[in-house]
Amino acid sequence: MKIVKENTIGDVVRNYPETVQTLMSFGMGCVGCPSAQAETLEEAAAVHGLDADKLIEALNNAIA
Repeated sequence: MKIVKENTIGDVVRNYPETVQTLMSFGMGCVGCPSAQAETLEEAAAVHGLDADKLIEALNNAIA
């Protein structure tokens, strides 16, 4: 399965725990936050002022 912008942070972390370090490296310490269960990667990137495409690429590299 490939990680896409529409995935929630919660789903990504549950299915791919190895992505936590990548999320943290982008300044997204919200991996354990309750809103992470419903917030998509695209929404979280926007809130944090990040390029969603770069985040998705890094996450997919982490699970490759």
